[in-house]
Amino acid sequence: MSTYWQGKKVLVTGAGGFIGSHLVERLVAEGAHVCAFVRYNSRGDAGQLRLAPREILQQVQIVAGDIRDPDAINKAVAGCQVVFHLGALISIPYSYQHPFEVAEVNVMGTLNVLMACNKLNVERLIHTSTSEVYGTALRVPIDETHPLQGQSPYSASKIGADKLAESFYCAYSLPVVTVRPFNTFGPRQSARAVIPATITQALAQPVIHLGNLETTRDFTYVDDTVDGFVKAAETPGVEGKTINLGTGSEIKIGSLVEKIIHLTGSSAHIEVDPARLRPTDSEVQRLLSNNALARATLGWVPRTSLGDGLKKTVNWIKDHLHLYQIGSYEF
Repeated sequence: MSTYWQGKKVLVTGAGGFIGSHLVERLVAEGAHVCAFVRYNSRGDAGQLRLAPREILQQVQIVAGDIRDPDAINKAVAGCQVVFHLGALISIPYSYQHPFEVAEVNVMGTLNVLMACNKLNVERLIHTSTSEVYGTALRVPIDETHPLQGQSPYSASKIGADKLAESFYCAYSLPVVTVRPFNTFGPRQSARAVIPATITQALAQPVIHLGNLETTRDFTYVDDTVDGFVKAAETPGVEGKTINLGTGSEIKIGSLVEKIIHLTGSSAHIEVDPARLRPTDSEVQRLLSNNALARATLGWVPRTSLGDGLKKTVNWIKDHLHLYQIGSYEF
């Protein structure tokens, strides 16, 4: 275990999210003092972070607020040496219905984080991008120089956020690193995503309702994605870079679903639900990462195979099936 994090004060925005909650858990285990910024709600619900082990949560300072509020962000960043910015609205279907809110949260929220980190002289800011900014692959594997294509309001908002991060490095020498995860999966992920949507239905229903089965994706297990975040913060000399975090392997969604059906022992059959299909020109047909930069600069290597990751995810969901509204289209 690295001594880098011992005693460091760290802020994680979006700590109540799927990846964010796992990142908080890893940082606490590494010895960091973690401030977890979660979106305020009257229930005092810290999102997926509530599913972390109790001994982890007892060591976390949870701060509720909204990343669109610059005062809240300034207060949260104050005194922190490292900031991980994961706070965002990430649902693509939601972005079709509410593009203004998605742009406001993802672009202006990121600007607030950038300005606070610049003002308060943080040692390193890790900004979270997404493989969706690439759109349908124009060439494969996709490296970090691939053109950016805003095929959904969500994708466009993340492109804007990424470019703001780039501008703060160029204009102010802000020590920011952008990590670009491909499709991350694992325990605690909501059924908004295809893997938990398939697992929950396979475990409980005779029919699995899904969207496009012909697209391909590069799936990375959450522990590997989190390891990439941590390495991006620890590694010297990578400021200003954008770094893909993907396995370098792709699978067609239809084939992925068949794997899950086999793992769960389900006899369910698949039906395509038109409500789950993206508009034709908005669909991203193929994503396959080139992770050479992450390997070379961070020493990052994804260690969990798709098969092993799916087994872990199936087992977790079996034990937490009560958390899901099975079959409903969560977006």
